[in-house]
Amino acid sequence: MSKTTTASDTKSHSSPVYRIPPYHYIHVLDQNTNVTRLEIGPKTFIKQDNETVILGPEKMITVPPRHYCVVESPVIRNEAGEVEFDENGQAKLIHADLDIRLAQPDQAPFPLYPGEVLRQPVTPLKVVPANSALRLKAVLDFDDETAKEQRRAGDEWLFEGPATYIPRKEVSVEEQIRATVIGSNQAIRLCAKKEITDRTGQHRVTGEEWLVKKTGAYLPLAYETVVSVENAHVLTDKKALQLRALKTFTDDFGKERMNGEEWLITYLDTETHILSVYEQLVAVVDVITLNSRQYCVIIDPVEDGKQQLGKKKLILGEKSFFLQPGEKLENGIQDVFILGADEGVILKCIEAFEDQQANVKRNPGDRWMIRGPTEYIPPTQVEVVTRRKALPLDENEGIYVRDIKTGRVRAVIGETYMLTQDEELWQKELPKQVEDLLTRDALVDRNIPTRNRTTDKNQSQQETTTNSKSNAIKRDKSKLVTYRVPHNACVQIYDYKAKKARIIFGPELVMLGPDEQFTLLSLSGSVPKKPNQIQSLCLLLGPDFFTDVIVIETADHARLSLQLSYNWHFQITDISDEKEAAKLFSVPDFVGDAAKAIASRIRGAVAGTQFDDFHKNSAQIIRAAVFGLDANQQIRQHFIFPQNNLVLTSIDIQSVEPVDQRTRDALQKSVQLAIEITTNSQEAAAKHEASRREQEAKGLLERQRIKDEAEAEDVRKQLLQLQALSAAVESTGQAKAEAQSRAESHRIEGEAAVEQARLRAEATRIEAEAELSRLKLAREAEIKFLREQNELEINKKAEMSKIETEKFTLQVESIGASTIQAIATSGPDTQVKLLQALGLQSMLVTDGNTPINLMGFGQGLLGGLTGNTNKKSRTATNTSSNYRIEEND
Repeated sequence: MSKTTTASDTKSHSSPVYRIPPYHYIHVLDQNTNVTRLEIGPKTFIKQDNETVILGPEKMITVPPRHYCVVESPVIRNEAGEVEFDENGQAKLIHADLDIRLAQPDQAPFPLYPGEVLRQPVTPLKVVPANSALRLKAVLDFDDETAKEQRRAGDEWLFEGPATYIPRKEVSVEEQIRATVIGSNQAIRLCAKKEITDRTGQHRVTGEEWLVKKTGAYLPLAYETVVSVENAHVLTDKKALQLRALKTFTDDFGKERMNGEEWLITYLDTETHILSVYEQLVAVVDVITLNSRQYCVIIDPVEDGKQQLGKKKLILGEKSFFLQPGEKLENGIQDVFILGADEGVILKCIEAFEDQQANVKRNPGDRWMIRGPTEYIPPTQVEVVTRRKALPLDENEGIYVRDIKTGRVRAVIGETYMLTQDEELWQKELPKQVEDLLTRDALVDRNIPTRNRTTDKNQSQQETTTNSKSNAIKRDKSKLVTYRVPHNACVQIYDYKAKKARIIFGPELVMLGPDEQFTLLSLSGSVPKKPNQIQSLCLLLGPDFFTDVIVIETADHARLSLQLSYNWHFQITDISDEKEAAKLFSVPDFVGDAAKAIASRIRGAVAGTQFDDFHKNSAQIIRAAVFGLDANQQIRQHFIFPQNNLVLTSIDIQSVEPVDQRTRDALQKSVQLAIEITTNSQEAAAKHEASRREQEAKGLLERQRIKDEAEAEDVRKQLLQLQALSAAVESTGQAKAEAQSRAESHRIEGEAAVEQARLRAEATRIEAEAELSRLKLAREAEIKFLREQNELEINKKAEMSKIETEKFTLQVESIGASTIQAIATSGPDTQVKLLQALGLQSMLVTDGNTPINLMGFGQGLLGGLTGNTNKKSRTATNTSSNYRIEEND
């Protein structure tokens, strides 16, 4: 309880009388002596003027069983357990000390003396479960009676469960430790924090690590630290462990391992393995399995536990094994060379050995080939250079083969060929222009320029497409270069080794030899013609055309631009004649040469001609200038270039335009004037023709109008006649129609009334028949019901009569005939016997209210007395207690 609360309670308690309940206490300060004393209830305390209650009333502290509390600065007690006081009456305290108080046997509460402070309230004792412990640390030196040893400040030890820990002031609880459960194929790795003796009795130095593999719960000691839980590695026939020693030690198999040594543990050694603290897992090694068609070569193999550096070992399948530490495979697992009849393998010797297969001694550097069909596994002294396969070649296919010993290159064409060990494929290099032209169509792309393509957008797009196609198809440089020469074309091939050219006419397939190259043609192109614009491998023999633009000047200095188109072809009579065929390629650029020659002839002819004459006779002047005149002064039909037998057959003048602007304007004005004159004359003729046609149309229109009016009068006359006839028919027809309609109306009404009456009678008949049928059915149903009801009633009465009869019969049979007779005669017999007992012959009993006819009564009596034997009739009537007896003769 705080001092603030105590002061407030003291102020609120203004009375000097304090009633202290049981098990409560107060602290009273004597202001004269400054001594605080303890007052314990139950009592009534009267405070003096020099006294002050500084605490209380407060409840005493009760410590239940299995609880404790901590009191700071406890009082000093003597051997008898009594509190010691000084000469002033103040309780002696052990300042800055702690006192742990447990439950007393009588569980009596205790007060706090002045100066004592409750450091820790009542707290349950710590229960340490099984497989757990408290790590304790001594804060003061003391003698441990439980362990019977002396503890020094700083010592640590364990308090293991199951048990209840009773705290001490000399000991602090550092932490609670739980046991580590070690499962099967598990171990815990421990580390010593100082020199100790472990649970197995072995001495451990500071920092030493070891494993505990015993299955179960393990509780580490105070100076042991659990580093980790190690799981066992399961070893199978497919996995092994490669380990490395961190220091020299003896492993679990009793073998001494040196520091840095590596070894392999397989399933043959153990099923599971837990790494020791001095073992490091390098890798999990997978098994290497070879089938019957596989092999491998091990580099630096291990033999008898020692690694043979620099050696190789050949392993053949079928086999499974693990690579030892330091071993590695050369090129991994390799397949056995299975060679077909058209296959072979090139081998190279890297180490001298005896070839048992060929019974030959092989020296390093030797090369040889093994041909199929066979299986081959190369030994470790042999290097496989390459694997060869026979190349099937058609009669139009081939390859370039070079002998690596002599360097000679040859072409193999039209056969199935396999390279030998001294041969290799040779790649034939061609110029880039030739490579591009091999992929293009000589006919379709003959007019597409190969240079200066930026001038024409369409041409650039076409060339882009062509280049993309050529780039997409890569030529195999080792295959024979072939070129299809189109029809009516030729190709020149030059052999640089034989220094000889050959010309091949199409259609033909050209195959280049190793030392042959195509003759590349570079022709003029575009309009006007520019040199080196079109490149081609083949020369087209025509017929074809080319277009050119030339500028000429007339005698009166009028400059004109002519666009001309020429038809041409090459004239060759015998393609087998090499000299005549060689003329075709004698002019490298026949297009440019022909265009220049023709332009020169035209310029020379036009230079001596006036503009007006040339304008009127341009075609004849140009044809005469190009083709020339024969002996009869007639224009020839063709023009031949004797150098290459090029023949021009016709010239098409496509356009003639003045180059000078003034000439062009004058020519345009004259043309416009001629057009205007022609237009005016045509306009006047058109007007005259239009006027004539207008007059004719007016006459025809008038005649047609008169004719139409006459026809209209005739039609009007017919209309009036028809209208009169229609009116007469209408007047008579209306009356007739009204009479007929009235008669028809009366007839319809009569027929409707008759039909209505007939239908009404029919409806009445149907209703009557329906009612009759209903009544008939109702009567029949009622009669049937009554009949059945009567039958049921009759049956019921018959059954009841039968039951009554049987009942009466059974009653009579059960009572008996004599009994019934006795019952029937019991009354008269009783009366007779009564009268006989009384001695009376006759008796009349009446109630006095009912009159009695006494006429003849006496006679009767007398008759009875005289003994007349007449027939007697007796009647006994009992009505509401009236009895009458009559006797009649």
